[in-house]
Amino acid sequence: MRAPVPTIRIASIFASGDGGAVSTVIENLLSRKQKLVEQLEKAPSVEDRDKIEHQLEQINTALDFLDRPGPRGGE
Repeated sequence: MRAPVPTIRIASIFASGDGGAVSTVIENLLSRKQKLVEQLEKAPSVEDRDKIEHQLEQINTALDFLDRPGPRGGE
């Protein structure tokens, strides 16, 4: 079983309250997602597609986590 490493890294940035860093992380995740989608279209084997789809799931989980509303500052 693979650990959702991106979510852990993002959680620590998100918890720091640094909105600029979160925006950069989101941009990087979206860029990585686009590259993976392009790779998925060209993947020669089922195994390669499975690996790419797993990475896409991790990215989607991380993006969902970042999109969640949560307590900010003194709210």
